Amino acid sequence: MLYWLHEYFNINLLGYISIRAGLAFFISLVLTIFLLPKFIKWAQKNSRVQPINEWAPDTHKAKVSTPTMGGIVFIFATIVSSLLTIKFSNIYAVGGILTLILFALIGFQDDYAKVKKNENLAGLKARTKLLLQIIAALILSSYLYFFANFNTDLYVPFIKSPVVDMGLFAMILWVLAIIATSNAVNLTDGLDGLATVPSIAALTSFSVIIYIIGNVKFSSYLLLPYFPIGEVAIIASALMGALTGFLWYNCHPAEVFMGDSGSLTIGAFLGYLAIISKSEILLVLIGSIFVIETMSVILQVGSFKLRKKRVFLMAPIHHHFEMKNWAENKIIVRFWIIAILSNLVALISLKIR
Repeated sequence: MLYWLHEYFNINLLGYISIRAGLAFFISLVLTIFLLPKFIKWAQKNSRVQPINEWAPDTHKAKVSTPTMGGIVFIFATIVSSLLTIKFSNIYAVGGILTLILFALIGFQDDYAKVKKNENLAGLKARTKLLLQIIAALILSSYLYFFANFNTDLYVPFIKSPVVDMGLFAMILWVLAIIATSNAVNLTDGLDGLATVPSIAALTSFSVIIYIIGNVKFSSYLLLPYFPIGEVAIIASALMGALTGFLWYNCHPAEVFMGDSGSLTIGAFLGYLAIISKSEILLVLIGSIFVIETMSVILQVGSFKLRKKRVFLMAPIHHHFEMKNWAENKIIVRFWIIAILSNLVALISLKIR
């Protein structure tokens, strides 16, 4: 809509991606802050609260009355804000919106099943959820490969030229990136605000990278490939604004949880950003906290199956520190620090080629 005003009324200011990204941030921020209190009251009244896993640390029992599915609110705010600010003819921006919608629907189904049965493990079956994620990721990958005719070269940090053209096999990497990141953020979302700030940090890094790659001069200067993906930075900025508004109510002690409708969607969108910015490998550094959390689960499960011994007191690793009697706030803030530092290193790496 704002870009339409630029085209038809010659409002040059609205032609700039940076201006519309800033507007998208504040629109989604205000919308989220306005809607969340209403959602919290509705959820409490209708018992749409978070079922607590029986295996969770005892400190989590006090959170049983906390509303969940807050992700629906900030994803809605993100989509509305994006639709008001993006250029609709940009196929990559359309792909970003499609990513948000597909995975929000999957997450909502899972959240609704848990809330309805009032049991943490009563959501979608693991196989069903994974199948739906694969289908959604295949839709997005096919969209990029067949419809957008997106570049299939693989880029590695610190190397200025692509290392290999993956061809059709790129779709396998893209599907894995989307699914893995979606589930990694979901695993991380176990403490108040724990997944929110690392997500904002990752979105900030990807916004910078996408803005550079979407600009001919900047991409050429930093020896990065050029693709017309700049409009997607607006959607990323909108999600950053929505998450900032969500954090106002999600910081410890949380008044609302994002649920799978939020965490699965954030992760999938980060995977999508990694793909279009040719940062699939750099995603490991940008999403360091999500990687650490996921690896802790893999190590725990693998060790127990092979050696009948646990590596951690409890996995994901944030529960390990809870079992060691670390204060919840201390765990959260320290994880935030790691996330911010790793993203700074990722951005610095853009210059080293």
